[in-house]
Amino acid sequence: MSDRTITLKVNGEEQTCAPDTSLPKFLEDLGLNPRLVAVEYNGEILHRQFWETTTMEMGDILEIVTIVGGG
Repeated sequence: MSDRTITLKVNGEEQTCAPDTSLPKFLEDLGLNPRLVAVEYNGEILHRQFWETTTMEMGDILEIVTIVGGG
């Protein structure tokens, strides 16, 4: 990661990443499988079709929910 980072909030905790990090890359950097999570991005549920074109910006707020199988 470069020495330039941005700060955002993920599930209420501050996280950092490089500018222009795509959402799927950011999720992977957090150790999450993008296929197994749902993401609320700045107060809106973000549909998967927009994930690749969504890049992290200073001050973004994400809520990430892991999808758990079972019954």
